[in-house]
Amino acid sequence: MRWFTRGGEHGLVWMAFGLAGARLDRRRRRAWRRAAGTVLVAYAANQLVKLAVPRERPELAGLPALVEVGSRRTFPSAHAATSFAGARAYARLGVPAAPLYALAAGLAASRVWLGVHHPSDVLAGAALGTLLAR
Repeated sequence: MRWFTRGGEHGLVWMAFGLAGARLDRRRRRAWRRAAGTVLVAYAANQLVKLAVPRERPELAGLPALVEVGSRRTFPSAHAATSFAGARAYARLGVPAAPLYALAAGLAASRVWLGVHHPSDVLAGAALGTLLAR
């Protein structure tokens, strides 16, 4: 699970997917880059919201988080924001939506499972990413 969630750090897997699409689909290169840019915008917007909403990460006595994080700020989840922005943006390009959203949901849920996000952080991140990708 730790390895899986690392792929979602800073939208890495989604950015890589978009850049690979731009390289392989030369005819629609601009559209792929724009979709990858959507992921980047979702990440940046997420970081701005985190500055405005200084919610602390969950802490359960006797149950530490299972992965290291770079910040104590938790709201909203950047994994969820970038994942749902990426899923929506790449589905628009014709990539089958079901696997994209399955990956997005898995990456978002991994953050709760690993103990670094509240469920509401993930829901807010998913909503933010979806909204920005519209």
